[in-house]
Amino acid sequence: MSKTNNIVFKGLHIVAWIIFVGLCIEAGAFIVNFIFSVFKPEFVAKLYQKLDLSQMYHSNKMAFFSIYSFIILISVLKAYLFYIVVMLLHKLDLSKPFNTFVSSQITKMSYYTFSIGLLSYIAQQTANDLKSQGYNIGNLTEFWADGQAFIIMAAVIYVIATIFKKGVEIQSENDLTI
Repeated sequence: MSKTNNIVFKGLHIVAWIIFVGLCIEAGAFIVNFIFSVFKPEFVAKLYQKLDLSQMYHSNKMAFFSIYSFIILISVLKAYLFYIVVMLLHKLDLSKPFNTFVSSQITKMSYYTFSIGLLSYIAQQTANDLKSQGYNIGNLTEFWADGQAFIIMAAVIYVIATIFKKGVEIQSENDLTI
């Protein structure tokens, strides 16, 4: 492996760690927001992204819990997706990339990416239904605006996972014939 590739690979590993930590902080902040929204709603204006759904909480608790569940679940899934990426980059051997660990991690990434996209789409439809019923959903669309991009990305990652799976099969056949 050339020195340039090694530097780029280490840079990507650092970027993945930064994104992972940021997504963990975001997921934790949403969980804290949720707890404060239920128990101390007067503090919500001072919390992360000022996500105040207290009106919805007082008028329809089921809608409140469903919207917040979508927000928390999507943010936790994004953090876990990048945890998988970090573990993949940590254990990836570029001199022999076709192994079962890499193949399984890429497959997991495609499943979690698809889950994020699907949940984002369902959340978007739920928010639109609530909006049509007269609820103020504010700026909630930013939390699931990229659902279609995640679904397309999941398809691309799945194709890459399939290629890696086939590469693992070919490599194990070659190892057996030598």
